[in-house]
Amino acid sequence: MLRNVKGKTSTNLARFIVDACETYGDKVAFYCGPEQLTYRDIESQSRALACWFQQHTALQPGDRIAIQLPNILAFPVVAFAALRAGLVVVNTNPLYTQREMLHQFSDSGAKAVVIFGPFVDKLSGIIDKTDIDVVLCTSSEQTPPIVSEKEVNITALESAISRCNGMKMVPVAVHPDSVCMLQYTGGTTGRAKGACLTHRSVLSNMAQLFERLDGVVEPGEEIFVCPLPLYHIYAFAVNLILFFSLGNANILIPNPRDLDSMVALIKPHKFTGMAGINTLFVGLCQHEGFRALDFSDLKITLSGGTALIDSARLAWKDVTGGEITEGYGMSETSPVISINHPGKEHYGTVGHALVDTKVEIWDLNENALPKGDVGQIVVKGAQVMKGYWNNPKETSEVITSNGYFKTGDLGRILEDGSIQIVDRLKDMILVSGFNVYPSEVEQVLSSHHDVLEVAVVGVPDPDTGEAVVAHITTRASLDMDELNRYCRENLAAYKIPKQIKIVSELPKSAVGKILRRELRATQSTD
Repeated sequence: MLRNVKGKTSTNLARFIVDACETYGDKVAFYCGPEQLTYRDIESQSRALACWFQQHTALQPGDRIAIQLPNILAFPVVAFAALRAGLVVVNTNPLYTQREMLHQFSDSGAKAVVIFGPFVDKLSGIIDKTDIDVVLCTSSEQTPPIVSEKEVNITALESAISRCNGMKMVPVAVHPDSVCMLQYTGGTTGRAKGACLTHRSVLSNMAQLFERLDGVVEPGEEIFVCPLPLYHIYAFAVNLILFFSLGNANILIPNPRDLDSMVALIKPHKFTGMAGINTLFVGLCQHEGFRALDFSDLKITLSGGTALIDSARLAWKDVTGGEITEGYGMSETSPVISINHPGKEHYGTVGHALVDTKVEIWDLNENALPKGDVGQIVVKGAQVMKGYWNNPKETSEVITSNGYFKTGDLGRILEDGSIQIVDRLKDMILVSGFNVYPSEVEQVLSSHHDVLEVAVVGVPDPDTGEAVVAHITTRASLDMDELNRYCRENLAAYKIPKQIKIVSELPKSAVGKILRRELRATQSTD
């Protein structure tokens, strides 16, 4: 479990929130533009909203509440209030379509939703097909009315908080092994499933991660830039849980795709840390305003969610003077499995497994392979989920009888114990019987000076079974003949793309991860 700087050990997230707020009081917890919230603000506002849940709704501990907000100051208040009231958080992308919202709300059985005001029109079209009868909206002049044939408690978020301001809430007894969050995953490869994360799994994982970062991340001294969405497990756990528990401040970035706005938001602060992925690192390093910032206090930059490419790492080093520390995790593991030791990075790997985390490499028969051999990465530890929500079949397919979670990733363990991710098992391309890992081809192409972004997929081919097709975004000066020569110099013949397609942009998820699945569905080797 996670222990704060005063030695208190939190057994559930509700207790953890209160302990952190009592410890750090008037220190700033979150910035968002010119506005900010201290730990004392977080405690009082989350307590007021938890009281509103208890006194003005029929919600009971264990009920699910969807949070559909961007990175704004309301997010931590709502998430912490829900946890203090014993509710189960269902993190939801604000940009979801009605179809995606309906699946997640129906599958989770959510009875309440907190939604960003401008998007409530989408909720109107599906609310009668869900169990939701409590709706909290962030106030906005653009907020349209919610239309429903059933009786729905529709309240402005600010009104709910002010109505119960200063009240005492009824403490909720929450067992460490109770589910605290349904984190939906798998949407890029199939129908999204809710990973059941518990208070124990999240708190244990953050304690494991802090053990790795201890000595670099100083309690009460850090200011972290938070561009990754809080509804994503990475930012939710690392920024909203770990860094918050340590008395550190987070700078919330509502829209990281707007680099001008992002740079303006972080410019006033002497930030010491940041987390991101390739696309964000590359974009920032090309942004004139970002390049002009003062990086003298920056001491740690974390990368996760997708394999760090050399061009992004080297560009970041050139612009900021700092290294990127790469880690590895999944929604199903709360989320961190491994991370490099800051200052001792083994590039090309995701570092060593966290403390009390067992990682093995298995063959197709679930036999452990020796170091250096490639197979499926499997994980065992306190951070592994309980299973998928109401989905015992898929749970049994990924969690073995002896507690190992099958990640679906291919990798190897090197002699020094570092873990090297090879690729997603489902993304591997079979060319004339030879295994081709898209990430290797992507690394080569992305290292070419005129290539910006790359996505490599396999498509059916009558001669070789599958063929390698690369999709790239480029600089205007790209010479295709020269790029083909570059591939021949750096890749075995069967790994060379049969086609290289120049596109204006690559399909990406909400956190900027390139979606190979969408490319496979639309491309061929014609």
